[in-house]
Amino acid sequence: MKKVYFYIDDTIWVLRELTRTCPTSIFDVPLFAALKKGHDKYGLKVQMNLFYRTDSFYGYDEFSLADVTDSYKKEFEEASDWLKFAFHALEEFPDYPHVNATYDDTKWLFKAIEKEVIRYAGEKSFTYAVCPHWLPVSKEGVRALYDCGVKILDATVGDVVEYNEDPFSLPYGHSARLLNNRQPETKVFTRGGRDVAISHSICGYNHLSKDDSKEIRTNLGLFHNDEIGIKFKTYCSTCLNTTPYEELEEEFAPLLNQEYIGVCDHEQYFYADYFNYQPDYADKIYKMCEMVTKNDYEFFFMEELIK
Repeated sequence: MKKVYFYIDDTIWVLRELTRTCPTSIFDVPLFAALKKGHDKYGLKVQMNLFYRTDSFYGYDEFSLADVTDSYKKEFEEASDWLKFAFHALEEFPDYPHVNATYDDTKWLFKAIEKEVIRYAGEKSFTYAVCPHWLPVSKEGVRALYDCGVKILDATVGDVVEYNEDPFSLPYGHSARLLNNRQPETKVFTRGGRDVAISHSICGYNHLSKDDSKEIRTNLGLFHNDEIGIKFKTYCSTCLNTTPYEELEEEFAPLLNQEYIGVCDHEQYFYADYFNYQPDYADKIYKMCEMVTKNDYEFFFMEELIK
């Protein structure tokens, strides 16, 4: 059976909604309900990558994982065979939060997220396959993640290029993220993909050349990093929130002969008060599920590759 890996980055708002609305079931919360519908009909498995707290960009009403109610722990544990949570970042901004991170900061944050997930959802609900926010992690950050039990880490892929010292050569003020506490492994690379605004991006220690990634991009292989011992997996094959619903079939067509497909999404696009709200968010998930299962794919968790 061919495998598909689905994860939702930037998760925190759904847990705030759960905690503040106090429903009878976690599946009375619309996003969790949509995911359960995908699971019940198509066997969807989803990894939700967590922010530790909400960002002040959206207002000062801060909510953190420490605030999440533990009233639904048993229900989360019962759903842990298809719904899991993982490390992502402290909060949404700044971009590239881990690219020049220290060992101690990375370890502290990982342990803080791990502790809260185990408290509100149980040990079985936490996964040690990690997709970091914006992907790049410093060498010391990767070492910290490995020491925390992470065995698989998503990696960027592309041709490394020299930073030309022009702050406008990177978008959104990203040059400041490149230079602040810059580590020797922090570089610029050519990303490619749909989002041309970030065609030039920053990479860290968890970066693979096109040659190194060639053998693992379309199958279940992993790249073994000999120095630290961690394994890298290439970034997702496609992202739902950057693909219009009417283009999904065209987007997936060249992927459906691969042994492995990675599909990502971002939580905030589900919510109507988000400036980039997508009312067809759930429909895109169902369409993705329909296409992959019709073509003999089975959903799985990345951590299953090392068990």
